[in-house]
Amino acid sequence: MSRPVVELRDVSKAFGPVQALREVSLRLVPGQVNCLAGENGAGKSTLIRVLTGALRRDGGVYEIDGRPVTAPTPAHLRAAGVQAVYQELSLLPHLSVAENLFMGRLPARNGVIARGRLRARARKALDEVGLTDVSPNTIVERLPAATRQLVEIAKVLTADSVKVIVFDEPTTALTETESQRLLEHIRRLRERGMAMLYVTHRLEEMFEIGDWVTVLRDGALSEEGPIGDYDEDRLITAMVGREISSLYPETRRHAGAPALRVWGLRRFENSPAIDLHVGSGEILGIGGLLGSGRSGLLLSVFGAAPVVSGELEIAGRRVKPSGPRTMMNAGVGLLTEDRKVLGLLPELSIRENVTIAALRAGSRRGLLPGREQVEEADRLLDSLRLRAGSYAQPVSTLSGGNQQKVLLARWLLTKPKVLMFDEPTKGIDVGAKGELYTIIGDLAAKGLGIIVVSSYLPELLGLADRILVLRDGAVAGELPGSATEEDVLHLASGTRGTQAPAAAEEPPPSPGGVSRDA
Repeated sequence: MSRPVVELRDVSKAFGPVQALREVSLRLVPGQVNCLAGENGAGKSTLIRVLTGALRRDGGVYEIDGRPVTAPTPAHLRAAGVQAVYQELSLLPHLSVAENLFMGRLPARNGVIARGRLRARARKALDEVGLTDVSPNTIVERLPAATRQLVEIAKVLTADSVKVIVFDEPTTALTETESQRLLEHIRRLRERGMAMLYVTHRLEEMFEIGDWVTVLRDGALSEEGPIGDYDEDRLITAMVGREISSLYPETRRHAGAPALRVWGLRRFENSPAIDLHVGSGEILGIGGLLGSGRSGLLLSVFGAAPVVSGELEIAGRRVKPSGPRTMMNAGVGLLTEDRKVLGLLPELSIRENVTIAALRAGSRRGLLPGREQVEEADRLLDSLRLRAGSYAQPVSTLSGGNQQKVLLARWLLTKPKVLMFDEPTKGIDVGAKGELYTIIGDLAAKGLGIIVVSSYLPELLGLADRILVLRDGAVAGELPGSATEEDVLHLASGTRGTQAPAAAEEPPPSPGGVSRDA
């Protein structure tokens, strides 16, 4: 192996009584992508923060080009060539691309920004990452997510003497096509001799882009080696300390009476009408490409987005949703894709986040949760095996998988008949995914109607009994859970392929009914 640009040896870090890192070593070598793997809580984020100078290590050695670094700061390490591209970008949305690229280093003459020189430098930086069609004058907030991610990389590359780039979950918010574009650029950086640390929950990306893998478990180095020595099973075992024979519930369920029926739902004027149903004890998957209307459909069913017309029944009872509160009272829960923005209240405790949706039903005057409600919330959290020191701690301190459990406990406290999951495992590690899949299967076994929207086809096929595929806001077709990824993609894209398997017939809608307004 080549001499490392950056090397950490026996690095430790503790937060009070919690030992986040225990004698962890890491080598970053020129022309190599080192994939950092591990469950949430394994120590990945702490190690990245030590590497970038955001945290001071308690012990161990930090070297750059063989020279020890004693008390590094982020500015010191950036100057030494250690740069990072984070999942939550550092770009300023209301400024131009050029201004973002050279913020703090704007070319000036007599105290006035030299706009011509700024545009020329920005043009060169954008061309370097393949953004030849992006104007330096474009305001950042007008760019799509993938383009903003590449602008962030261009910003990193404009720094002097870049030696190491840390990529922290760079594809979480990207589509498959956008992700491939980003990975292709990382390959070009590798060919130029860049040393890179790549962090992702997507195992397939590790095998596609990685040269070396470093696995953390419980704050310690589990194992490391060339990525070619691993397959998914061995990597998962190294991460979670146990074999996961099957991530998905194996039992195929039989749907009972309809828990939810929707027919003739139009989200906008002249938009296609959507019919769907999910039975009690059934998992309905909803697939489709980005922009097909999957998330919007869930928001409309939940009453959080307006509709022009349509009918809706929950457990045989006609419901006219006037908002999320009405739908929640009728027995519908929604776990949104962006749990941090649309789901969790980060300043509140775990317990408060669970009880807030059921305050009116279980509290005096709807102000504070009652004792019985708090006890039931704690029992639900216990049953979901939430990993936390105390249910009174802020929910923001939890890992992604545990935050999803908090949201699930919130809805279970409302006694729902139907639960809808939008991208349920986004940003969640493989061990937590297995737990969540088991929980979803158990909820269906208890008679709940489950709807799952997922962009990850193995997840959709592994969980669902039936799959509804959307294309351009309309139902392109329906498939059984035994369908293949190719079947789903053919329907989602409108291309012709093998004949899709026949799907179960939808029960006829209830007679009568009046169209409802948004």
